[in-house]
Amino acid sequence: MRLTTCAICLIAVSFPAIADTLNVDSRVTAVTVFPTGASLTRVAMLNVPQGRHQIILDDMPLVDPSGLRLSAPGLTLGSVRYRDDYVPPSDAEDEARVAAAKELVEVKERAVQTAQDSVAALQNEADSARARIAFLDGIGQSDGLAQATPDQLRELADLIGTEGLRARQAVLAAETRARDAGKIVKDAIEELSKAQQALKALQTGEKDRGYLVVDVQAEQPVDGVLTLTYTTDAASWQPTYDVRLTTEDSPALALDRGAYIRQTTGENWSDITLTLSTVRPSVQTAPGDVWPWLRRVFDPEQIPRPVPLATRSFKSGAAADASLAAPMAEKVQAQASFDGISVTYDYPDAISVANAADAVKIALGTVSFEPEVFARAVPLADSTAFLSAEFTNNSGELILGTGDARFYLNGTFVGQRHLDLLAEGDHTEISFGPIEGLRLVRFVRDRLEGDRGVISRSNQQNEIVDITLRNLTDRAWDVRLRDRIPYSEQEDLKISWEASEEVSDTNVDGRRGVLEWTFDMSARSEKEITLSHSLRWPEGQVLQ
Repeated sequence: MRLTTCAICLIAVSFPAIADTLNVDSRVTAVTVFPTGASLTRVAMLNVPQGRHQIILDDMPLVDPSGLRLSAPGLTLGSVRYRDDYVPPSDAEDEARVAAAKELVEVKERAVQTAQDSVAALQNEADSARARIAFLDGIGQSDGLAQATPDQLRELADLIGTEGLRARQAVLAAETRARDAGKIVKDAIEELSKAQQALKALQTGEKDRGYLVVDVQAEQPVDGVLTLTYTTDAASWQPTYDVRLTTEDSPALALDRGAYIRQTTGENWSDITLTLSTVRPSVQTAPGDVWPWLRRVFDPEQIPRPVPLATRSFKSGAAADASLAAPMAEKVQAQASFDGISVTYDYPDAISVANAADAVKIALGTVSFEPEVFARAVPLADSTAFLSAEFTNNSGELILGTGDARFYLNGTFVGQRHLDLLAEGDHTEISFGPIEGLRLVRFVRDRLEGDRGVISRSNQQNEIVDITLRNLTDRAWDVRLRDRIPYSEQEDLKISWEASEEVSDTNVDGRRGVLEWTFDMSARSEKEITLSHSLRWPEGQVLQ
């Protein structure tokens, strides 16, 4: 819903009659972009005589007036009125450029139509000549020729030959000129496309604009600046990473970071000072709360029935609603600063971002880590091991998650996928693709009787699993293998298990029943692990 006229009283100052009106131009000079949303700084240069005046900015985009803040050193600010309807015409120079571009588009459209009409006219000439040829061919096949004299036949043959030749020459000439005219049509369409693109380039800003009127008083003439700050949700930045792992000599992991900036604020940003921030004001900015938990007991006959929704009081949800309330609170690369909570990136060069058109990429620098490189084997899910790197984020920065992370192994691209958010001190593991020469086989062992390795009785089940790893490569690998056994939270369900190789870790990452073995595999070698478990439960009960 559009606002009509909105008054913002920043300072309650009552002015007598306004002396004159000053129309000034303004522009965005600095923007701090968040992952979602942005804070903008807009300035207007002022030359204000002594006395009372109205300053008018008619080049404002549509903004939320509740977040608008103004400052003007040397001036006393009175009422501030923001309007987003019935806005006066915009800058005449910009309108003239757009009008000229529109006129050029119309000229090119007429040129295309004229060229297409020429092609159609030539096709009509060719069709007319073909009709004459068909008529002459019909005369030659007429039944009345049997009564004609030899002289008449000679004259008719000369007529058909002469006129037929002329008609065929006319078809050929018309088709030749039509081909040339077709090239003119093609060129005209290309020129029209260029003119349309030029017009779109001038119209990246939205037609809808805002209109701001500020009452001011100057005790003496002031040459200064009116500064406006406001926020918008029509801008964002998305991180993009090149994750590069080198395994030769000593392993190294480099995270080459960049960011894409987009905005649809309704106007173009030209030569602004850009700052990116990892602060996320669009998400929860205050902690939740803990509310008293009232429990009651009743006799079975006295259990209260649920109150129908139509008669339920809104007060019953007050506590839940209150818990949700939150207070408002050698590339050129950006320089990062970390305050222990968030990271900001200050880009050193002026930058421009067109409205609803550009996705501008900037570099955020590279951070390096010392990884542990190993082969991750999960035979329960995969037929090969995967090359993995484990490291701790000790960069001193928050690394935002992104779906645009590209992974490179020793300079070769191996894939693109999501990278999770990494806070300072986070420990993580990332993969760089399969190791085709490190094969995994997992199967439930066959018994001599022909039964499978899962043996079930009414209150007992046993399973034996054989896991085989084959290293077909010419190098040794540090292998970390994961598998699982079932777990129970019931005293009546007893689970026992054993493995042929000593397990390095149980309940990996807090996941009960997940086991991990860590071992070295030499080149061209094979390793087997046998894992078995047994479940027992009381007679008459069913296993799920």
